[in-house]
Amino acid sequence: MLDLFGDDAPWQEPLAEGAVILRRHARDDATALLKEIETVAAQNPFAHRITPGGYRMSVAMTNCGDFGWSTDARGYQYTEHDASSGQRWPAMPERFRLLAQQCAAEAGYSSFNPDACLINRYAPDAKMTLHQDKDERDLRQPIVSVSLGLPAVFQFGGFERSDAVTRVLLEHGDVVVWGGPSRLRYHGVLPLKYGVHPQTGAFRYNLTFRRAH
Repeated sequence: MLDLFGDDAPWQEPLAEGAVILRRHARDDATALLKEIETVAAQNPFAHRITPGGYRMSVAMTNCGDFGWSTDARGYQYTEHDASSGQRWPAMPERFRLLAQQCAAEAGYSSFNPDACLINRYAPDAKMTLHQDKDERDLRQPIVSVSLGLPAVFQFGGFERSDAVTRVLLEHGDVVVWGGPSRLRYHGVLPLKYGVHPQTGAFRYNLTFRRAH
């Protein structure tokens, strides 16, 4: 754990050019953010998507905002409706939007206005393999990623899947922002270790904000 000395103050850690970790920046809002996740999931329950190759993702997912990301036999896409229900995605809570904009601005991206938020739920052993976020129309806009609950090891690589990766521990309330020259770097999450968090139990939640359209 990073909180060795009981200091509650947030701080920044550079990750790469155009990429930064904002340590603890969402921790004070965590209780309210988790309640908003519950509200979104009540409207659009978490589900394990099937990749174009026919594999079931280990991470359960829901979305909120004007657009939601999904995967199926046709590939990866952003849509205005959930294909499984035919319903529009739940509205993005204003608390989500403000947090994403504030964190983006702190990282140097002052004009970020997300229209999609992917909410990933990690159970023990769930992971996210190395990938690029490149389904968005405007790749000049950053990605803002908020960690809540159990700690996880985040991998941040280069521009080829085979490039060396930096591994960093992300804890409850940490936020990673990357864009500009780092926007298309490969990234992922190693399998989540078993544990119990006082606010999320056996789970880790990850909010990832994007400008999809």
